[in-house]
Amino acid sequence: MTERGPQALARDSSSLSIGPSVLEWRNDALTVHLDEVTAPWPTRIRGHVRLHPAAFGDAVLGLDAAGRHVWRAFAPLATVEVVLDAPRLRWRGKGYLDGNSGAEPLDAAFERWDWSRATGRRHACVLYDVVRRGGEPAAWALRFDAHGRAEAREPPPRVTLPRSAWGIRRGTRVAGGGEVRVVATLEDGPFYARTRLSTRVGGEAMDAIHETVSLERFRRGWVRCLLPFRMPRRGRGSAGVVARVAPPAVEAQGDELDDRPAEHEREHDEELDQAHPARVHGRR
Repeated sequence: MTERGPQALARDSSSLSIGPSVLEWRNDALTVHLDEVTAPWPTRIRGHVRLHPAAFGDAVLGLDAAGRHVWRAFAPLATVEVVLDAPRLRWRGKGYLDGNSGAEPLDAAFERWDWSRATGRRHACVLYDVVRRGGEPAAWALRFDAHGRAEAREPPPRVTLPRSAWGIRRGTRVAGGGEVRVVATLEDGPFYARTRLSTRVGGEAMDAIHETVSLERFRRGWVRCLLPFRMPRRGRGSAGVVARVAPPAVEAQGDELDDRPAEHEREHDEELDQAHPARVHGRR
C-alpha cells in the first residue's frame, strides 16, 4: 500500500504495473507479483498471489444516489495460491475478488459502511450496508451461485458488534435470530477494521469476513496525519489518499503449505432466506 506518482504507473489490456509490483491476467488467472517494503516497520515482501476464478460475477451495484460509486463482484468464487519468498510462506485456499470505482473521493458520498462475505461449498453470500453522506442508509444482500450469478435477497436484521480497539462502531446482519461474535480483528486502524466473525444460523456454524470503514473518522485531521506512516508516498504527483479508482480487493483463506504460521480466513455458507427488491444489474 504505497502511493506512487504517475511516472510509476504503466498498464495495457492485460496488466497493471505500479512501481515494482505488477498485476496481470494470464492463462485465465490473475497474478499479483509483489516486490515491496512494508510500513510502518520496513521489511521486505516479495512473491506472488495467483487467483483462479471459478466463475465471474454478474452483479454491479450503484452505491450512492447520484451514481458516482459502483461496486462489482468480479469473481465471487475462486481459488487462491500464495507463494512468498520474503517472508517465506506458501498456502492455497478459497478466494474472492471484487472492486470499487468512483468519480469522487469516497468520503464525499459516504459516512460509513459495513461489508461482509461468506463462502459455502458452491456459493457465496455478500452483505453490504452503507450510510450515505447526509445519513441516508442503503443495504444489499446477494447470494452468488456456482456460475457467479447473483440473486438479491432481503437483508437480515442488523445487529451491533463490539467497537474496535480504535473505537470504530461495527455492525452486521444475521438471519433467523442467529448469534454472531467477533473471532479476531485482523486489521485495526483509526478508520478501518477487518474482522473475522463466527455465526450460528439454523443450527449451522459459519465464518465470515467483515470490514467497517468510517469515513467520518477518516476526515479528521489527526487521522490524515497518520496516513503516510501506514501508506508511504513515493515520487511526485501521487494520487489522493482515497483513490479515484480503487484496485480490486483479493480475499482468500486456505491451508498453509509450510511450517510457518499463517493468518488466514475460513469462509463458510450464510443463508439469506427472503427475496430482496434491490437492483442487481447483469454484467457479461
